[in-house]
Amino acid sequence: MNLSPKLLKYGAIGRISLRNHFAYVLDFLIRSIFLIIIMYIFIQLWQTTYRGEGSQLIAGYSFEQIIWYILFAEALTMAFPSLCTRVEEEVKSGDVGYKLTRPFSYIGYHYMAYVSEVTVRLLVNLAVGLALGFAFFGPPSFGWGWLGFFVMSFGAMTVNFMLNMALSLCAFWVEETRGLEFVYHKLLFTIGGMLMPLELFPEALQQVCRWLPFQAVLYFPAKTAVRWEEIHLAPMLAVQWAWVAVLALVVWLIYRKGVRKLNVNGG
Repeated sequence: MNLSPKLLKYGAIGRISLRNHFAYVLDFLIRSIFLIIIMYIFIQLWQTTYRGEGSQLIAGYSFEQIIWYILFAEALTMAFPSLCTRVEEEVKSGDVGYKLTRPFSYIGYHYMAYVSEVTVRLLVNLAVGLALGFAFFGPPSFGWGWLGFFVMSFGAMTVNFMLNMALSLCAFWVEETRGLEFVYHKLLFTIGGMLMPLELFPEALQQVCRWLPFQAVLYFPAKTAVRWEEIHLAPMLAVQWAWVAVLALVVWLIYRKGVRKLNVNGG
């Protein structure tokens, strides 16, 4: 089978989506002002925490590292669009029936569009976040952590897409999937390591988190950026892409079953 035309086709989808989203950079920039507010609150909270502890380090993180960690995690979190809303609307309007007849994979189409949008959003969020970090701490010394962050971020986008698509495809049965998405976001915020690194959790909870995919979305990239000298990139990438493989199979099974039961209610 010649894969080149297929790869070119999905590459074209990604490029078109990327250009479309670059046209709305100003909108993303305005939205990212919320990141400044969030980070200001976190800075005040963690300043108080470190003063109360009377220590330069908490779970091996300095105050500067913990703020940069949260900044990277927040930048990623705010870059993720709501996939459930899109798929849900396509099912309700009947547009999903039209897209299923197109000469490309429904999931592949959404994946390329998703990665393109997240890339633009993430770059904008990082630009704003780095300006804030520079103002408080000056230029960071992450070394190769910058490269590690972007390498891990691609896997993080993919894991997050698979998790969201698994929930989104439930729209074939229940149509309203935003409740499922809400629960997923809360799991990502807590045991996914957005609010704080997993090292700050009780040991028993850390052990549970290591067996779940949520750590691969936010914790891995953010920790890689701020503690490059301590991380082992290969095992983390192996865990990340192992979850991609498992979740891709789950998404494919849900998709196949969902298409058989497809009942278009409009459009």
